[in-house]
Amino acid sequence: MKFLFTSLFISLQLLCINAYAQHKYELNSGWKCSPMAKVKEDGSAVSNPSYSLSSWIPAVVPGTVLTTMLENKQIPDPFFGMNNEKIPDIFKTGPEYYTYWFVKDFNETVKAGEQVWLHFRGVNYSFDIYLNGKKLNSKRHSGMFLRQSYNITSLLLKTGSNRLAVIVFPPDAVGNANGGQGGDGTIAKNVAHQYVAGWDWIQPVRDRNTGIWDKVLIEKTGKINIKNPHIITLVPGQRKPEGAQKPATIKATAELENPTDAPLKGVLQYVLDGKKISKEVTIKPRSTTEITLPDLQLENPKLWWPFGYGAQHLYALKMQFLLNGAVSDEENINVGVREIQADWNSTTRSKQISVNGQRVFIKGGNWIISDAMLRFTDARYDAEVRFHRDMNLNLLRIWGGALTERPEFYQACDKYGILVMQDFWGSGDCNGRWVDPMKKDDQWVRRKYPDDHGLFLESAADQIKMIRNYPSLAIWCGGNEITLPEDIMVPLRDTILPKLDGTRWFIDYSNSDDMSFNSLGGNGDGPYGIQPLKRFFEYKTWPFNSEIGSVGVGDYESLERFLPKENMIAPIYSEKTGKETVDSVWNYHKYIGYEKYVAPYGKVKDLRDFGKKAQLINYDQYRSLMEGFSAHMWDWYTGVIIWKTQNPWTALRGQMYDYYLDPNACLYGLHNGSAPLHVMFNQADSTVMITNNTFKHQYDMMLNITAVDISGKEKSLGQVFVEIGPSTTRMIMSIKNEIRELAKKEGMFLSLRLSNTKKEILSDNLYWLPDSEGAYSGLNKMSAADIDVQVRQSEKGKVEVTLSNPAKNPVAFFNRLALVDPKTKKRVLPVFYDDNYVSVLPGEKKTVVMDYSQTSGELPLVSIDGWNVKEQFIPLK
Repeated sequence: MKFLFTSLFISLQLLCINAYAQHKYELNSGWKCSPMAKVKEDGSAVSNPSYSLSSWIPAVVPGTVLTTMLENKQIPDPFFGMNNEKIPDIFKTGPEYYTYWFVKDFNETVKAGEQVWLHFRGVNYSFDIYLNGKKLNSKRHSGMFLRQSYNITSLLLKTGSNRLAVIVFPPDAVGNANGGQGGDGTIAKNVAHQYVAGWDWIQPVRDRNTGIWDKVLIEKTGKINIKNPHIITLVPGQRKPEGAQKPATIKATAELENPTDAPLKGVLQYVLDGKKISKEVTIKPRSTTEITLPDLQLENPKLWWPFGYGAQHLYALKMQFLLNGAVSDEENINVGVREIQADWNSTTRSKQISVNGQRVFIKGGNWIISDAMLRFTDARYDAEVRFHRDMNLNLLRIWGGALTERPEFYQACDKYGILVMQDFWGSGDCNGRWVDPMKKDDQWVRRKYPDDHGLFLESAADQIKMIRNYPSLAIWCGGNEITLPEDIMVPLRDTILPKLDGTRWFIDYSNSDDMSFNSLGGNGDGPYGIQPLKRFFEYKTWPFNSEIGSVGVGDYESLERFLPKENMIAPIYSEKTGKETVDSVWNYHKYIGYEKYVAPYGKVKDLRDFGKKAQLINYDQYRSLMEGFSAHMWDWYTGVIIWKTQNPWTALRGQMYDYYLDPNACLYGLHNGSAPLHVMFNQADSTVMITNNTFKHQYDMMLNITAVDISGKEKSLGQVFVEIGPSTTRMIMSIKNEIRELAKKEGMFLSLRLSNTKKEILSDNLYWLPDSEGAYSGLNKMSAADIDVQVRQSEKGKVEVTLSNPAKNPVAFFNRLALVDPKTKKRVLPVFYDDNYVSVLPGEKKTVVMDYSQTSGELPLVSIDGWNVKEQFIPLK
């Protein structure tokens, strides 16, 4: 086997078989390291188990040089304040400063008939490997995205005490972090990620992430090793999530490696849903052969669907090679039975994505990377992808200046039903699309990046094999805002992808005409920054917009995690100059301005007040963004991807939750505006609309339209039964005249609700509308709402909070709920809420469910803090 990680990640447990004590495990602790400059001996000496490591420091593997230095308190946390400026940059120190030896002692022996393999899933950037005094690689390995595998059977010592030594060199071109997008651009000369030289959303990573950044594994097999199994599922016709299904076809191949000196005859087989498929084969000595198994017709399959459309069923597939009736190697793969199609929509002039024959309106987010210093964990991947599921999104695009996402990321996307658009490694900024005075080389030179095109193609083929089995992977993309060089793109598109995958749409770059015909001119994506809410509805952007978005500042509690006290200063906007005065540390953390958009909520009192008002803007921006695109579904648009939904460090822009996994109001604005069945207010023409992003016709729904004034008095603006077809948006009625009259003095609230015949609420949406001058003057006049708050722990890790607002109160507006530590009052993180920043109308109640990982110790408190609801802390019952 070579590096297949399944949807239920095999947690490095022993995998027992009836022939050999086969197992695999990760070398993820007990490493030591030293700068190359302090090591005088060569790799043969260092990898000898007798060589003393007494002066070496503990190393973080998987990890980078900086993560090791941080763990050993040699540097301050680069994500806090201006600490990153205190860390030497590799461009100034020279590469030797961050060139390190990494050493791991491990116990392993080999029995007759066993083969032992050493796997590296990712090293940045080049490296040499030694085991027990012997060098494993004849030529230095290069490339961040190229896995390496070695048969180490003959090199293991009989004593069982072995030593692995790896010297890791930084990228060949480290780039000058001069403040440009990707610094001076030369970071793109490598086959590696580009953001590490800095971008408009991140400061440079000082060691450019040099290190053994991904997993190192030891695996034991019998004489035959299964590598790179490939499972393809064909689901013909148009399907529905429910009911009996016509058969699906399962196609399977695998590479079989025979490292011995004799031909070996055996059986390759797999079992899926109780059905066994097998083939007898003979593998020549010292060879690797790809074997194609007979097709399986899977009767009445349980299909995998994107979130919001159906279940995410995964079948467990067990693939084995039997030698003399005993298992030589085994792979376990989770299979999602689904088929992806991409067709041209001639109305919008853009591609539309279908899954199992049903077109899916894409509501996506741009994903950078989970952690800028590559500190990946299964739990963090799960939490971040779950947040995107909670936003009611159905796609994540992996931006081309980062990396091929890890199998654990794809496992989370499989689990939560999030489709993935995976970019390869290129960007318009570094790779020459535009004239840029910050770049070292001109466009003609940058257009040829990277230096080694052969390494790029070899790495691409390898990464395709690594992630091609995940059902969530839907689209391959050549590069971000630019095509790859022709001699890379053409073989990748025409040869490598058809041979190694052949089931997914490939677009040559992220805003290509093949994806979204650009009839407007310009770059083909955007706009960026805060927009007037009506613009989302009336301004027609590109028909499959790959990047649009803006702000994402968290509240006071979020900001104080990474801003020093002296920098906890609210931005100040001047109407006279039209500019914001912003603290220097905020600028360092890439703050994007709220500018004039805060003023309609009243003069900012302090940072806490700014944080609250920013959340109102956050919520409204992202709710309206998704509503505006949904309002023109299949007419103007086939999809939209927000730039961006998360940050891999403590940035102050483009995020629905902060680096510490604390959500802000952007997340819940999206949660509302992206709901599969949604009633909404068109901010441009004051009509009430319904969008149905499901495959079901929705009948017999009552639409209630209610105006609520600042004191809480309600007035019905309409009550009507409605229906809507599948995957459709339609306008129901205009309320323009009524709204103009009711809101003109001090603004108002607008409540829109859909209910079924059981009077259960299907969609609930509350807007706050400005007065005739565009100000939210009434909000600052609201009386306090003294509400009742009841909390209970429904089960371990689950908390229910019920907010009840008495009938004569005003609206209990925009309440932020959290779980907090009972001693420090700091928020418990992460917590997943089925809703937040909730408002409760007079005489009503609302229940919010919180989900968290409960640890031993005192139960947390529930905190609530609203616009007109005083902050309070309530113990759990």
